[in-house]
Amino acid sequence: MTETTLNSRTAGSADGDVLLELENLQKSYGENRILAGVDFSICRGEFVCVVGPSGSGKTTLLRCMAGLLDPSGGRTVFEGDEVLEPPAKLAVVFQDYSRSLLPWMTVEQNIELPMRNKFPKTERPQRIAQVLESVGLAGKGGLYPWQMSGGMQQRAAIARGLAYQPDVLLMDEPFAAVDAQTRIDLEDLVLKVRRDFDTTVVFVTHDIDEAVYLGDRVIVLSGAPTTVSENIEVPLPHPRHQVTTKSLPEYAKLRSRIFELIQNAKSHASIR
Repeated sequence: MTETTLNSRTAGSADGDVLLELENLQKSYGENRILAGVDFSICRGEFVCVVGPSGSGKTTLLRCMAGLLDPSGGRTVFEGDEVLEPPAKLAVVFQDYSRSLLPWMTVEQNIELPMRNKFPKTERPQRIAQVLESVGLAGKGGLYPWQMSGGMQQRAAIARGLAYQPDVLLMDEPFAAVDAQTRIDLEDLVLKVRRDFDTTVVFVTHDIDEAVYLGDRVIVLSGAPTTVSENIEVPLPHPRHQVTTKSLPEYAKLRSRIFELIQNAKSHASIR
């Protein structure tokens, strides 16, 4: 995918093909109100990051989007249908890869598991090999998760999500449990995967630098009870590079703006 294609699609996201839409999404646990009416949409092919202060309900929001939690009010609409259960064309990569990968199965078997109801058995080996190569694990499919580093396990979890060929890939702070260098490598891996598979990605993170580096847009959440503070376009050029992109003046401006929004949200939360 070319730089022009990415930038033109991002610039026109407001008028694009809406794939996923949140309409006044609310979630409460008893008297504890977490989501107070969250509204935003995701267009086909976008990479959208969601950030917010600790306790703002980022993971709760993602689970409601994925149909893993029932909202208390409002709704999520995916490809024109209200989400009442996990949609077949949506995949989730969780933060805790050690629990999402089944330790008694090899990497290949873990990847194949969700494919069984979608692809004929004869098609699976080629598809598995393709995604393993795409995430840098070619030849590692026979390993068990406990034989792999944390970074390799998360690569395997990403490969499993891609092998299913979802229309949307939801990622819940997927790099929070790995070291800094591995995190950098995985960020660039996700950008490569997005480019190679033309995947729509919703990426929840607490890391502002990561959000600006990866995203076409950044959705900034307020503190709980949570709404959307700001929906920020990220017009940084593609392909992105850890040094050159993060040295751009526009990168610094975007980072500062998001940091200010999150600090303000934290201040308002402490006053309440």
